[in-house]
Amino acid sequence: MTLHALLHRLVSTAGRSAFGCLPVLTAASLLVTAPLSVRAQEEAPAVAATAARAAPPATGEGPALWVIRDADSTLYLFGTVHVLRPDTGWGSAKVDAAFASASDIWFEISNPDDQAAIIPLIQQYGVSPATPLSSLLTPTELADLDVAARTMDASARQMDPLRPWFAGLTLSIAPLVKAGYDPASGVELVLKARALEAGKPVHGFETIDKQVRVLATLPEAVQLEFLRSTLKDFDKATEMLDQMVGAWSAGDVETLDRVAVQDMKANAPEVYEALLVNRNADFAGRIEEILAGSGTAFIAVGAAHLAGEDSVQAMLAKRGVEVERE
Repeated sequence: MTLHALLHRLVSTAGRSAFGCLPVLTAASLLVTAPLSVRAQEEAPAVAATAARAAPPATGEGPALWVIRDADSTLYLFGTVHVLRPDTGWGSAKVDAAFASASDIWFEISNPDDQAAIIPLIQQYGVSPATPLSSLLTPTELADLDVAARTMDASARQMDPLRPWFAGLTLSIAPLVKAGYDPASGVELVLKARALEAGKPVHGFETIDKQVRVLATLPEAVQLEFLRSTLKDFDKATEMLDQMVGAWSAGDVETLDRVAVQDMKANAPEVYEALLVNRNADFAGRIEEILAGSGTAFIAVGAAHLAGEDSVQAMLAKRGVEVERE
């Protein structure tokens, strides 16, 4: 598999991005053009209401949970999925108990639902009227773009000013929504709503700006291949995500590693380093800082960060921090 093909599988299907890399992507994908951005803001109260609902109960033990303890600290690690079907079962007594015991809640970013923060970033990094998509794509590709865009009540004309990475990202979410996946049902939004209701402080390891720039700074040629791959496989977008959600909800970390991590490592080591290894190292460092304090914290990051030989847990182990599965 080429790097371009891997990037497609990583982001355009929203599979690996939903599992481990960039939760801001699903929020950013709601902002397609100015008219659609207004629509997204008008729908924000409904999104918040959906997020506030309790997670459906998991079948069996549910998603995996890990714990780190020292003399005066207890830190829970939980893998998240950034976009889910509303009826996906992932709630469990052990996760609920861990969350309830925590005084502080940590996510990759603290505000994945902050449309006001995302809009200027998309205007800066996601739009380029001077180089419209119509100047970069063939007539056949533009026709395919229009067909795909119309599934989300847009058109190729509306998407023309977008940079290729943002057009590809936006279109990657459309078939998932059609298949019943809903960004408002993503784990972070559910847990954040629960934290706010309980008066628990919410923190982030990264910023929205940093996450947007992961894709926005890719070379244009890679962005274009990403968009072309999205258009080519538009009707197959849910297959990988379905497989990963099934494994995640059952606590099958080995399958998550194989499907969501190992293929990336084997076929695109540079992307693997940038999106998982380097960020896992950063997360491990932040967790050490939290552990140096006292109290109980609940830490929720994309599930791919907690799978494989370069996982956050593995990096913590190399630093002498023991992580146990609950």
